[in-house]
Amino acid sequence: MERDNKKAWLYLLPAILFIGVFMIYPLIDVFIYSFEEGYNSASQSDFGTGTFNFQYVLRDPYFLQALKNTFILVIITVPMSTLIALFISLGLSSIKPLRHLYQTVYFLPYVTNTLAVGIVFMILFKKTAYSDGMVNLLINWFGGESVDFIDGPYWAKMFVLCFYTIWVVMPFKILILTSALASVKEDYYNAAKIDGTPKWRVFTKITIPMISPMLFYLIITGFIGAFKAYSDSVALFGTNLNAAGMNTIVGYIYDMLYGDGGGYPSYASAAAIILFVIILTITCINLLVSRKHVHYS
Repeated sequence: MERDNKKAWLYLLPAILFIGVFMIYPLIDVFIYSFEEGYNSASQSDFGTGTFNFQYVLRDPYFLQALKNTFILVIITVPMSTLIALFISLGLSSIKPLRHLYQTVYFLPYVTNTLAVGIVFMILFKKTAYSDGMVNLLINWFGGESVDFIDGPYWAKMFVLCFYTIWVVMPFKILILTSALASVKEDYYNAAKIDGTPKWRVFTKITIPMISPMLFYLIITGFIGAFKAYSDSVALFGTNLNAAGMNTIVGYIYDMLYGDGGGYPSYASAAAIILFVIILTITCINLLVSRKHVHYS
């Protein structure tokens, strides 16, 4: 038995080294940087240690705007994308002919480059000297006024960002949920038919509990992914997200490191630790909720 344990640890050693070098060490390094005030990466010097970096970040209006944008994005896109994906998956599961073709069509946005999708969305929503965009043409056709979704009011830009994010993440969720629905045993549905159970009750008492582990997985990964959103905003509003008022927490961290006003690894580290704490807290809350609502068969 002891020999088998040694062999197991030997097999695990490459993975442990990889995780230690590329995950645990950087996390510890970032944590140290976050408390080093006035850290200079060139001279490897600082003014001392303390919580000033966190105080600065939490008072920075650009960070507060990024925090607001990120939370709005999370609150809107995670539930909506999961709900829409669930209903589409239910529709696909009930279709027999051409089911695989429809699944492929719905999965296409997931394998398409993010920036390419962003360019398409800009064509749909951006006002130019020659056109107000295809979406505005539809709005005008129904008697409404044109809206500048890219350079206009905050609510319009947030609408486009949420719409874009839902569009990008939904194909993966459809794939997972379609597979989960296919794994539900037909015996449960046959028994419900014999009992004359209404469809809505079958859905809430059989389908949802049986696929709840996959739903929980998608919600957890959805929260984590939405909190780390950055490329979506860049694809729609360009690299100067602070000027557009559409920056995210990850975008703020990047700007502090490499942006026009960058070169502040201590502030970036403090923001990264704040993001880590937020994601960890949300994940722990979801794990506690899952104990009552997730059923593993």
